[in-house]
Amino acid sequence: MITGGGGGRTPALAQWAGTPSIKGASESMRMALLTLSLVGLQVTWNVEMTYCTPYLLELGLTKSKISLVWIAGPLSGLIMQPIVGVIADRSKSRWGRRRPFMVGGTVLVSMFLLLLGWTKEVVKMFMTEKEAIKSATIVLAVLSIYGIDFAINAVQGSCRGLIVDTLPIPKQQQGSSWASRMVAVGSLVGYAAGAIDLRKVFGSMLGDSQFKQLTVVAALCLCITVGVTSWAVTERVLISDGKEEEEELGPLQVLTTIAKAAIDLPRGIQAICFVQFWAWIGWFPFLFYSTTWVGEIYLRYDAPAEAKAAGDLTGQVGRIGSLALIAFSIITFVMSVFLPFFVKSPEEEAHGFTPRPPASIASFVIEVEKYKPSLLTTWTISHCIFAGSMIMAPFVQSLRSATVIVAACGISWAISCWAPFTFLGVEINRLSQSSHPYGHLGRNSIELESPVQLHLNHGLEEASSSTGESSGKYLGIMNLYTTLPQFVGTGISWVVFSLLEPGKSPELSKETDPSEHHSTDGPNAIGVCLFIGALCALVAAFSTRRLKRLQGY
Repeated sequence: MITGGGGGRTPALAQWAGTPSIKGASESMRMALLTLSLVGLQVTWNVEMTYCTPYLLELGLTKSKISLVWIAGPLSGLIMQPIVGVIADRSKSRWGRRRPFMVGGTVLVSMFLLLLGWTKEVVKMFMTEKEAIKSATIVLAVLSIYGIDFAINAVQGSCRGLIVDTLPIPKQQQGSSWASRMVAVGSLVGYAAGAIDLRKVFGSMLGDSQFKQLTVVAALCLCITVGVTSWAVTERVLISDGKEEEEELGPLQVLTTIAKAAIDLPRGIQAICFVQFWAWIGWFPFLFYSTTWVGEIYLRYDAPAEAKAAGDLTGQVGRIGSLALIAFSIITFVMSVFLPFFVKSPEEEAHGFTPRPPASIASFVIEVEKYKPSLLTTWTISHCIFAGSMIMAPFVQSLRSATVIVAACGISWAISCWAPFTFLGVEINRLSQSSHPYGHLGRNSIELESPVQLHLNHGLEEASSSTGESSGKYLGIMNLYTTLPQFVGTGISWVVFSLLEPGKSPELSKETDPSEHHSTDGPNAIGVCLFIGALCALVAAFSTRRLKRLQGY
């Protein structure tokens, strides 16, 4: 019997029924089906980040106000994922803990997407006065964006939780790599759909504008991919969590627990989170405004007069920006597949061990190993690549240059989606091995090919796990350090937009009063935000070197 702390009391044991399983004839197929939902999620995120900023600008909202709208993203991530995680953890639904939230959230996201695309039409059903329609359309569009962000965070947290719940520890890293690939595929699909003139493909069947058609495409992609994953995966059913006699842990207590743990972090994890904090202040303006920035560069310097007079400026900006982001996504995908073969993992450095290669290529592999950079060095270089690219943003005056520097950031993004979680896993394992008296015990894993039997002793598995219960807590804190910088980024964007572009966007607003427009002679405000993000990325690079001094990677 394994006992926990607190006077040697035996920990409550969770009871389960059923076995986790995934349909599919091969392991690759099973991994693909398990992570397919992330394709639809990423398509939806891309449509929102690519088109919502120019859409709101076209409605007449100023950039400073739009920057406040984007608080929805970090706010929803900060609130929804922990709350849904707690509720789902204790769910005893016969359909499993994650899939009901995935399906329910998907329905809500789809409804809000369609409402966002048809805000004007919905408002006109209830109003007739022109100014009232204009104001109500903006309000409804903003509310739709908030609805999408809150609902999609519930879906995202559940999709990620499904991967963790279904796979055994030895296959978690493989599952994460498949998840990264699916995110890259979703980005390619989303940006490709945005780059194509969908009205020429579908006519008016899905709507009379590019934006409307994209909201329909995103909703369909999300429904199909989440539906396939939910069909392919069978979850265990929680019979009893062993905590009926304990005080219920509500959402507020969860957030309080994470906040307290974040204040008193181990040094290594604190250093990793500090890097994430500064890096994500840099990534925030890139992820939310880069498409609009590329489109505005095109309209300012390269677009012919007939393009500006053709109408549907939101569609034009979205398509031009999406082309740049397609290049970004392709580079991200290629780097995420091939870079791991050319970089030393922390485990290799710590133990000085690499798998013995076949004799025929042994000499070549040994020679290459000498020159492989460490993951920490690679992460540092990625910050520098991102900073070097974004520092040029305020000075760009051509679509080609804008596309090149956006595409180059794909290298940094691939590493940023990989390195911090690898280091976090190493640190969690170190803490578990040094503090857990049963850390040497092997875990009875749930293999996809031969799942364990009914009524798993979940409490015993937790005790003998290499990561133990701390993994969830520290992953939650990592999410906190990627969410809080977005509030900082929002504040920076609001200040910059208020100072440099206080009026409505001259490229995208349909207003005819020139007094409400700013001049296009000065620097582009989004370019300045990207420049400030580059400076924060340099701080992240120095912080990464500090991590090396702390932990000796």
